[in-house]
Amino acid sequence: MDRPNSIIEIIIKRSSRRNYRTEQLNRNILKQISNLLTSPPAGPFGGKSTFQLLHKSIAIDQKIKLGTYGFISGAQYFIVGKTVSSPEAFVDFGYRLEWIILQLTALGLGSCWLGGSFKRSEFAKLLDLKESEIIPAVTPVGYATDKRSVRDKLIRLGAGSKNRKFWSELFFDNNFEHPLTSNDIGEFATVLEMVRLAPSASNKQPWRIVKIGSIYHFFLQRTPGYGKIFPEIDLQKVDLGIAMCHFEMTAKEMDLRGHWKYLDPNISLPENSEYIHSWV
Repeated sequence: MDRPNSIIEIIIKRSSRRNYRTEQLNRNILKQISNLLTSPPAGPFGGKSTFQLLHKSIAIDQKIKLGTYGFISGAQYFIVGKTVSSPEAFVDFGYRLEWIILQLTALGLGSCWLGGSFKRSEFAKLLDLKESEIIPAVTPVGYATDKRSVRDKLIRLGAGSKNRKFWSELFFDNNFEHPLTSNDIGEFATVLEMVRLAPSASNKQPWRIVKIGSIYHFFLQRTPGYGKIFPEIDLQKVDLGIAMCHFEMTAKEMDLRGHWKYLDPNISLPENSEYIHSWV
């Protein structure tokens, strides 16, 4: 199996996989996964959510069914993450779990972000979940089947998984009135393209970036009514963390130095938008 070497190759290769072979992972792979779960970098706000690998047998022993409402088939393992419930923590959670997922992709393993299509109460029974903690998302992990099932194809079609918004909808120059083009920013064009390819809940792609001078400001463009579906979990903040992970990892690989800083540019915002963070 050809495995990607660079983060750009990994991001391009990654896709959500919902059907898995039922074989067990060998000891070496399990050790590598275990190491990954304890080593993701801190998120842009410094949060340190925690992650755990669960095997279905643990749930069966405790008479618990790890339900995914039929979205996932064949998976024997799940990575479950928990964090405190706060706006910044959700961003950091998305950043850290996406880092893990990209490393899994590099190992030749399949994964799939599940933010709403799993039974949180069942997964929570297997974790030492404190009253202040919450499970924003989980992912199956294993060897994906070579062919996608009809159901998987329909889910991808319904979510528009292959479709991504145009640059003119996502990236802007100085304000939200002037779209940013790839010709304007040199090597950062690759960085933003990797952001454009980031996964998001229901493929809403709620991130927006405004470049002012040499600073890239991240904003959240909320989907009206989306937060009512899971009011206790801000999945679109999780999506921002995923996009920020793609941005930083690609920038670092290309030796485009910078860091995260809260630096609200106080520009006029479209409706349902809010400032998140900046890359300086």
